[in-house]
Amino acid sequence: VQLQASGGGLAQAGGSLRLSCAVSGRTFRFSTMGWFRQAPGKERVFVAAISWRDSTPSYAEAVKGRFIISRDNAKNTAYLQMNSVKPEDTAVYFCAAKSGASPDSSGSFYADWGRGTLVTVSS
Repeated sequence: VQLQASGGGLAQAGGSLRLSCAVSGRTFRFSTMGWFRQAPGKERVFVAAISWRDSTPSYAEAVKGRFIISRDNAKNTAYLQMNSVKPEDTAVYFCAAKSGASPDSSGSFYADWGRGTLVTVSS
């Protein structure tokens, strides 16, 4: 199983970035996808998730209304559209996959993880 996150980089506060997570080695259409992030010196935290069953999303309060998670089953890829980014969004972003349909916020439910992509937001 491979999860390849991409799309990170440098953005100015108020700008946008779109992260992608390409999945191989597992059945994507039956994979609930999650995004997590880890800021320097801090623990990894939940950002967003999307159910495989009906694309129901869930979001952390810190990103609700600014970030949008989506998926394209034809491309085996999940996305995280990051809008109105803030310096506090600076972190390494990881994508993860789980088999259950619930878009859980706990990382312990996710069996497969990518390596992460760095997002830096300047003020």
